[in-house]
Amino acid sequence: MTHARRTALMAGASTLTLAASPLMAQENQEVVDLNTIIVTATTDTSTQAEGYVAEYNQSATKSDTPLAKTPQSVSVVTAQQIEDQNAQTLGQALNYTAGVLGEPYGMDPRFDSPTVRGFEARGSQYVNGLRQLRYMGAPAYETYALQQVEVLRGPSSSLYGAGSPAGIINQVQKRAQDFVFGEVGLGFDNNGSKQVFFDFNTAVTDDLSFRVTGIGKDQNTQIKDLGNDRGYLGLAARYRPSDYTTIDVIASYTKDSPISPAGVPFALTGQGNDDYLRQLNTGEPGWDRSDRRIFNLGFEVNHELESGWTLSQSFRYEKFDWEYYGHYVNGTANGGTEITRGANRQVEHNTGISLDTRLAGEVQTGDVVHELLFGIDIRRFKADTVTEFYNSTTGGVGNLTWANPTYGTHPNGTAWYTSTPAITQTQVGVYAQDEIEMGRLRASLALRYDWSKQEGTTYTNFAGNGVVDQSDTALTGRAGLGYEIAEGTLAYLNYSTSFDPEIGVDGSGNTLKPLTARQWEAGVKYEPTGYRGLVTASVYDLQQENLTINLGGALGRQQIGKVKSYGFELETVAELTRGLNLRASYAYNRTRVVENGGSNNGNEMPNAPRHMSGIWLDQTFDSGFRLGGGARFIGSRKGDLANTYSLAGVTLFDLGVGYSTDKFDASLNVGNVFDKVYLANCGSFGCYYGEGRTITAKISYKW
Repeated sequence: MTHARRTALMAGASTLTLAASPLMAQENQEVVDLNTIIVTATTDTSTQAEGYVAEYNQSATKSDTPLAKTPQSVSVVTAQQIEDQNAQTLGQALNYTAGVLGEPYGMDPRFDSPTVRGFEARGSQYVNGLRQLRYMGAPAYETYALQQVEVLRGPSSSLYGAGSPAGIINQVQKRAQDFVFGEVGLGFDNNGSKQVFFDFNTAVTDDLSFRVTGIGKDQNTQIKDLGNDRGYLGLAARYRPSDYTTIDVIASYTKDSPISPAGVPFALTGQGNDDYLRQLNTGEPGWDRSDRRIFNLGFEVNHELESGWTLSQSFRYEKFDWEYYGHYVNGTANGGTEITRGANRQVEHNTGISLDTRLAGEVQTGDVVHELLFGIDIRRFKADTVTEFYNSTTGGVGNLTWANPTYGTHPNGTAWYTSTPAITQTQVGVYAQDEIEMGRLRASLALRYDWSKQEGTTYTNFAGNGVVDQSDTALTGRAGLGYEIAEGTLAYLNYSTSFDPEIGVDGSGNTLKPLTARQWEAGVKYEPTGYRGLVTASVYDLQQENLTINLGGALGRQQIGKVKSYGFELETVAELTRGLNLRASYAYNRTRVVENGGSNNGNEMPNAPRHMSGIWLDQTFDSGFRLGGGARFIGSRKGDLANTYSLAGVTLFDLGVGYSTDKFDASLNVGNVFDKVYLANCGSFGCYYGEGRTITAKISYKW
């Protein structure tokens, strides 16, 4: 509901009451019983949440149901927390969120690849409620552009159709607001990174406002010559032609050049040289390069009908172009003095459109209130990709003497592996949701039916040409039941399912089957009355089938049968006293391949720590000074599905200080304060170190 209409309705109700009072006092006066008019909206993310505690989210129910009354596990990371922790990536923004491993591969500027409840979430990332469309997982989105990040855990196809069993990570872009403000600033860090940023909002009239957000980065990492030059420009406009209609236009353009670390062979780690190897570039500075461009244009329309129902529509057009040259490591040679390497080249041209149309309203039957939602969404995605791998035999990739590296040997031969898929995927889904409230009882029921079609061609030099012509249908749903056992305390039980049609074929040329999943979850949510906050505790049992894994090389992608994940999560976010913010979490997670995994049966999923925990406290004083700090623990985990590599647990500490006035803001953040050297991941393509101590300073002028 818009503020203007809410005010008008309240004023109208007051006027009717005052006018009716003397009339009703008269004898024999006819009394007219007016029907109640109920107005609903579809989300309440039009304004940015203050502090760390968000009351609403865009993703869980596509409705105005508060987080505290939603019978499923949802976390929201606000813009204030992102700023206080100086999170430069989505993974860093999620590092203190329960059940999420934010940076499983360390600092990789190409992708954000967090895992949720033990499963990779690269393919389940959304922007403004619409899925990021890419053949091999979502590219990294600019965090300065966001007003909040939402994590909806578990299968969510009942509202979103095709999606990962991990859940949804929804990144909500900054919207135009109806008041004037601005910010301009700069920053730098001890790796030599530099950035300039700005965020301007203006209200032309009471009904029309614009916002422009931009950042330019020369982002470096602990590895010399590796980083990302990025430019981002976001535009937002809001127009209210009437008190009943709101139109948001949201566009963005990103141009960057991310290069991933080539890694280090496992045999070299743990031998006393890790501090040196953490900073070693095992690629080729003269060959490794990247040119990526991402364009998004979309709109959101909300129109309140006279009946009290709301008609909403979200649309986005995406264009993604990328040319990438990089290296990876294979092993060692010559008594361990040299690193053997491979190289790869990838070219992508992707386009996609997403359209989601919803009708929402409230119906009351006796003492039961039904918040109804009906929707249809359409998604069409086209991907043209060229992937090439080079080795030392035919591709001219040279070894690297790691103790005294000499660069200059570039691939100059024939690729040993080539893949050129050209795939178009179309999905249409219809869905319905009923959120029921009856006294202390809450229920949330959702059902969806999807049609998905994939068509195109695929080619590899091992399997030859192939034709893709596959159609899938699926019925998915969600049923949640909650009961308010005391004021502000909701106990709930939830069951949900999902499916995700895999694009293309496996390494043997067989069409990939859809990935399916189901989850049971039970939990308790507590909303304190003495301060703003939300405490959530949950247990879950999650199972997925037809998981696709990339074995690399000629084996390519393969599907395994059944994988289980179960565990317990506890999370608290609160403003304990004025200016004192808290975020704390603990997660226990067990994963296991239980069926048709061949030699992997009984193994754990990669990047799935059994234990994770974190706590962050941030105090802003009346004087303008701010002091924050946190500790996070990442437990032992496996590096690959074969469980060949075991990684030790690690505890990391972060620090943030700042000073603010009415016009100026200055901050200093230190990540990994004690410069802990640790392995973030080890797999068939080498090991990757976590980022060392990073000291970042920023200053900005605001009005």
